[in-house]
Amino acid sequence: MARLVLAAIAPGGEADFTAFAGRLASPAALKAMWHTLDTAFFGALLALCLGVPFAVAVTMTDLPGRKILGFLLLLPLMIAPQVTALAWLHLFGPSSTLLGMLGLAPAPGSGNPMLGRAGIILLYGVQHAPIVFITMRAGLSRVPRDLVEAGRSCGARPLGVLRTIVLPVVRPYVVAAAALAFVSGVGNFGIPALLGMPVNYLTLPTLIYQDLSSFGPSVLPQIAALSVLVGALALVGMVFQSLALRGAGHRIVAGTPAQFELGRWRMPLACAGWLVIGLILVLPACALLATSLVPSFGVPLGPRTATIANYTEVLVRQASTVRAFRNSLLFAGGAALMLALGVIPMAARLERFDRRWRRVLGGIVDLPYTIPGVVLAIACILLFLRPLPLIGSLYATASIILVAYAMRFLTLAMKPVTTAVGQIPRDLDEAAAVSGAGRFRRLWTITAPLAAPAAVAGGLLVFMSAFNELTVSALLWSSGKETLGVVLFSLEEAGLGTQAAAIAVSTIVVVILLLLMLDRFGRRLPAGVLPWR
Repeated sequence: MARLVLAAIAPGGEADFTAFAGRLASPAALKAMWHTLDTAFFGALLALCLGVPFAVAVTMTDLPGRKILGFLLLLPLMIAPQVTALAWLHLFGPSSTLLGMLGLAPAPGSGNPMLGRAGIILLYGVQHAPIVFITMRAGLSRVPRDLVEAGRSCGARPLGVLRTIVLPVVRPYVVAAAALAFVSGVGNFGIPALLGMPVNYLTLPTLIYQDLSSFGPSVLPQIAALSVLVGALALVGMVFQSLALRGAGHRIVAGTPAQFELGRWRMPLACAGWLVIGLILVLPACALLATSLVPSFGVPLGPRTATIANYTEVLVRQASTVRAFRNSLLFAGGAALMLALGVIPMAARLERFDRRWRRVLGGIVDLPYTIPGVVLAIACILLFLRPLPLIGSLYATASIILVAYAMRFLTLAMKPVTTAVGQIPRDLDEAAAVSGAGRFRRLWTITAPLAAPAAVAGGLLVFMSAFNELTVSALLWSSGKETLGVVLFSLEEAGLGTQAAAIAVSTIVVVILLLLMLDRFGRRLPAGVLPWR
């Protein structure tokens, strides 16, 4: 981050704030900044409208199937943004295979309604609603039953209790959820890349990508300045989130979680929940699957036209896509393995620091994940472009992608293990020390076995997040080092949407299988590691 700031304000070695301000004041930068703020703000509002009702229903009611609904709502967070954007593009476009089967496809030659501002805001809301859901569920689970029962005993109806008691109590979590959704929108690249760039609706991440792709390293001072601006916007949102949650746990004394009985509204509300899941998740997934089963756009899907040729092409025949699958498996698997093995000693060491230092070091670990991926990618380019002692230059190598993945997803591997290590009784370590066991032996024989399930879960989370990642690798890949996210984006840009859909469906299958594996681990993990349990 320091190297990035230095390149932005002092590209020639001397600070020049006038030139820095001039780069940020260019018409393209100002327009992209407005687009970024506009879509991120309204996308966060839509995410609140989706995530808060689901959090209340899953956490505080007796809604039938609420755990399954919560699990399904989290799926958009686990699926790459570019896959989500591709699914919705193929759902509503004039060449939509699914709508064509139903006779509802728009007229040939008409524009796709998902392109542009409205489509980006809609998908920001869908993609970031799980973030709101997770944050709100943490707050709602702390609302004691006594508060709700007191309101009910005074004659208040459930909606009145929810409006006047529950939501005011969890207001900090509402603000924090909105801030997190806003930050996620500021740094999102996959959605505006597929929905905005075709109609020249650029946000800051896509403007950075476009400048670097068009002009190469010669524009590093310009894109460094833009990256600092994106990072500053994201950090402002994180500061709001941190301030909102400061002391939030002390507003109430958590007791037995509050519950509302829905009575005769159980089934209607359950049907409404399933309808929403069907519209935002199942329908786009079906559109993506239907597109992947036709030989080309415009061909209606039927028993005679359905084919798996697209899957054969991308999984077996096409060299670039086969290479991308291999690279993504290696990069994501390497980062997951490296972090799963490394975070146990790190977490054990952090546990010995006092609370203030743990908070500081935890913030440093969170920083690469908090800032937008495009900012981290530019920082990696600036840091590793010139040769460094011992390692040389990592630019345009596979190592820079692996290092960037390790930086970005360290916090995903760290949090489950930190929770698990914190729950290990100190008595075990002290008894081993009294018996003469050294620090390394205690780590190997006590801490590591007890924290291993959490490390495996963290590794799976890292693999899922890195497997079809696009934001970082879009700027760091080089010839022969393509990843799935990059190839999917390239195929869609080249008009090979049916093959891109086949790749997207394949990645969704991988994510769902990994989620099911994580769910099997759920009983052996500390509480709160898996948000749907």
